[in-house]
Amino acid sequence: MSSSPPSLPPARTVSLVTLGCARNEVDSEELAARLTASGWELTSDGDASVVLVNTCGFIQAAKQESIDELLAAASSGAKVAAVGCLAERYGSELAGELPEAQVLSFDDYGEIGARLDDVLAGRKRPAHVARDRRTLLPISPAERQPATSSVPATSGAPASYSSTVVDPAAPWTGPGGGVFRRRLSGGVVAPLKIASGCDRRCSFCAIPSFRGAFVSRRPPEILAEARWLAANNVRELVLVSENSTSYGKDLGNLRLLEEVLPDLAATEGIERVRISYLQPAELRPGLIEVIASTPGVAPYFDLSFQHASGRVLRAMRRFGDRERFLALLDQIRDRSPEAGVRSNFIVGFPGETAEDLTELELFLSHAGLDAIGIFGYSDEDGTEAASLPGQLEQAEISRRVEEFASLADELMTQRAESRLGETLDVLIEEAADDGLPGRYLGRAAHQAPEVDGVTTVVSPVPLAAGDMVRAVVTDSEGVDLIADVKPR
Repeated sequence: MSSSPPSLPPARTVSLVTLGCARNEVDSEELAARLTASGWELTSDGDASVVLVNTCGFIQAAKQESIDELLAAASSGAKVAAVGCLAERYGSELAGELPEAQVLSFDDYGEIGARLDDVLAGRKRPAHVARDRRTLLPISPAERQPATSSVPATSGAPASYSSTVVDPAAPWTGPGGGVFRRRLSGGVVAPLKIASGCDRRCSFCAIPSFRGAFVSRRPPEILAEARWLAANNVRELVLVSENSTSYGKDLGNLRLLEEVLPDLAATEGIERVRISYLQPAELRPGLIEVIASTPGVAPYFDLSFQHASGRVLRAMRRFGDRERFLALLDQIRDRSPEAGVRSNFIVGFPGETAEDLTELELFLSHAGLDAIGIFGYSDEDGTEAASLPGQLEQAEISRRVEEFASLADELMTQRAESRLGETLDVLIEEAADDGLPGRYLGRAAHQAPEVDGVTTVVSPVPLAAGDMVRAVVTDSEGVDLIADVKPR
């Protein structure tokens, strides 16, 4: 009498899908490192035993994309787990709507390998009940850093990391052996998280409630990670957080970013440092000076204006108006006339009038922005704006988005044309795929990855990814530029 051979346990393979912003990209690389350390094999094949989806929960379109990705993963036959902002924000509510997926919290990140073991074995854990993560830390920023035990997993790195760069082929590890980050993609540009969370109370934004209060990473941690990234052939660092202008306030030094930027730019192997997510209300003259004039720091200002009507901005619980914002841009361009500036704007906010839209149009027409993002307002659960009077019909919001997106395209094209004849420092990322010899794709200082335009560089000599070349702009195509390598 023969017996059936024992069945083999399913392979511990995981496919990691990342949605949303560059901050989520860093989170995914941290998750990847922890999974690798716990014996999971990362794969991009379609036959992974578990699909881990790092979701986005910022706006309705991003939420829907996350849900669609989870459903698609489930239909493949794999076990599915959801992490990230959507999972954190809705917890058990999302689990009830999507029984196909195990919904995990930020608090599960430290034990992500064990959590996926449960998913693989079919052991369903109760999903977390969503809560306001701002309550996990003291209200006063100055009291947060000593309370390291209460800092959520996504609020920064562990308390201390060695300044020694380990084998660049391996994930970055801390002095206690804990794995922290593993790169998931190549490329010469990488995000570097300097802080997590936000203390602002914009009436339309729910991010602080599920990302938590603002917590800065300490400079030695950031500098050590920068060295590790440089050893991994990264040549440009993009500093990310929910609000980079708040960096250092919980460490007792509101000028700390001004001090750290030159050190990051001096990191061996790093050609350029770019900072993102700046709040106009917190942009100090000293920080403008450092960004505009420090060698190796891109004179690039990613400013979160959101609107230009003072009345609408007050309803958003934000600072400024058209005149103040134009004056701020004048300050920047007094220090760096060719500085790059990008911003996003919300149209269709509750109570927005024709006069408010005129203010926004006037601002955009005079601001000379390199990159402009136009978004339609959507109600976000738990936000003050969702209950404001003057809610607009979706059709009207869509009409305003279309109108201002068209204006933005025209203005960005004009701004690109105005750069004809400029000499730019372009970081080469890859060969152009247009079939023409001697053409390479890169980004100038005013062009951030993913969100802005690119520069096609024409060179008589071969170039490689990571080369920084000086090139003269000869033409433009929409927001994109064409430039010839400048003879030495």
